[in-house]
Amino acid sequence: MKNRLRELRAVKEWSQSDLAGKLGVSRQTINAIETEKYDPSLPLTFKVAWLFKLPIEEIFEHDGK
Repeated sequence: MKNRLRELRAVKEWSQSDLAGKLGVSRQTINAIETEKYDPSLPLTFKVAWLFKLPIEEIFEHDGK
């Protein structure tokens, strides 16, 4: 799943560890999402959207697979 997580995290000047802590996941999970190796669960997707105060569609884009 394509996403803007790395870009949004950089704007806030958060490390992957910072973001992981805010979301209650591991840094490895954030890395896997950013590198499109892992699709987040729906609850995690909602947490990310809430944290960045953006609609899910502005953060994640389904790649059609």
